[in-house]
Amino acid sequence: MGEERDGVPLTNLDQELFPGAGVTKRDLVDYLDAVADRFLPVLRDRPLSVVRVLRGQERFMQKNLPKYTPDWVPRASVWAEASHREVTYPLANDRRTLFWLGNQRAVEYHPALMTAGSPYPTHLIMDLDPPEDGGFAAAVAAARLVREALAGAGMSGAVKTSGSKGVHVFVPLAGEPAVEDVAAAQRAVAARAERIDPELATTAFLREDRHGKVFLDATRAGGATVAAAYSPRIRPGAPVSFPVAWSDLDQVAPADFTIRTAPALLGDGDPWAAAMPAPQRLDAGLIAEGHTIPVARVQAMHEGKRRAKARREAAGET
Repeated sequence: MGEERDGVPLTNLDQELFPGAGVTKRDLVDYLDAVADRFLPVLRDRPLSVVRVLRGQERFMQKNLPKYTPDWVPRASVWAEASHREVTYPLANDRRTLFWLGNQRAVEYHPALMTAGSPYPTHLIMDLDPPEDGGFAAAVAAARLVREALAGAGMSGAVKTSGSKGVHVFVPLAGEPAVEDVAAAQRAVAARAERIDPELATTAFLREDRHGKVFLDATRAGGATVAAAYSPRIRPGAPVSFPVAWSDLDQVAPADFTIRTAPALLGDGDPWAAAMPAPQRLDAGLIAEGHTIPVARVQAMHEGKRRAKARREAAGET
C-alpha cells in the first residue's frame, strides 16, 4: 500500500537514496518534512534547479519540469540565453511541492539568485572551495579573509557549510543592484581577500594555477546557482548545507550536519534567518574596483585556449 504525505503519493521509500548515502528515500522525505518551515523561505519564489539520483543512473541536474509534473506545482518560465529556449522551473513554495520533489529523488536544491520575475540579485555570494588535500579548516580560514574584506567595505554576511568540503558566505543586498555590479563587487571582495593572505587563498579560476590554495569563487552571479541553506547534498552520509555562527566555525566539520542529525540540531530554531544581517547596499568602492577585474570564466577560457595552442606548437616542434 502506497503512502502519502500532504496528499502527495510516495513510492519506494525504503530504497537507499543513492549509493553510499547510508540513508533511504524515507529519510529524505522525513528530513524535508522536519525542516520545511526553515527550508521553504530560502527557496520561495526562486526558480529551482534540483539534482536527482535515479536508481542505476548517474546524478543529473534538472531545470525544466518534466511533462508529468502535477498541475498544482508552482512554476516560473525563464528564457535561457545559452540554449535559446524557455525553461520552466519549479518554485518550492509549499510543503506539497517539497514532498513531490523528494519523491522524485531530488536530493540537492539549487535556487536561483533572483526571485521569479525580478532582474535583481538578492545576495552577494562567495563560494570558498579548498583544494583536495586542504580540508575544511582551510576553507574556514579563507572565509575569515572574506569577512575581513567585507568589513573593510562596511558590509557583513552569514556563513554556512556548503554540504561538501567548502563554505558559503551570503551578504543580503538592499535596493535594486544590477547583476553586473553584484558580480563586480564579488570579484573585488575576492581580490581583497586574496591580498590579505595570498599564501592561503587565490582567485585563480584554472585549477592548475591554484597551487594548493583555497579558491575564492566569485562567479556565483546572474544565472548561477548555489546549494541552498538546509539543502542535502549527494555525498556519503547525506550531509546538508548548514548555517554556522562565525564564532563556531573552528569547532565544526561538514559531516556534523546530515539529514539524520540536522533536525535535532535545529530544534525550533532557524539559524540561517537569525544569522543573516539586514540587507545592505553595495559599497561603491567594491563596484568600481570589481569592474576593473576581468571576468574569471572569460579570462580562463582565453588563457586555456592560449595554453592549448602553446602545447600544440611545442609538440609540433619536438
